[in-house]
Amino acid sequence: MLKFVKQHMATIDGVEVYPIISLLIFFIFFIALFWWVVRSKKEYIEKVSNLPLDH
Repeated sequence: MLKFVKQHMATIDGVEVYPIISLLIFFIFFIALFWWVVRSKKEYIEKVSNLPLDH
């Protein structure tokens, strides 16, 4: 099965760029998420963390 997929992917022109693009999207997403967490206000984090306990 892997041999079939590997041979099929080898016939596509420019296929080597897709893993690079997906890796960049992955890192950009997690860097943006980390930046949002660092920049978020402490009051917001406390409010959201206490939501399950507010019953």
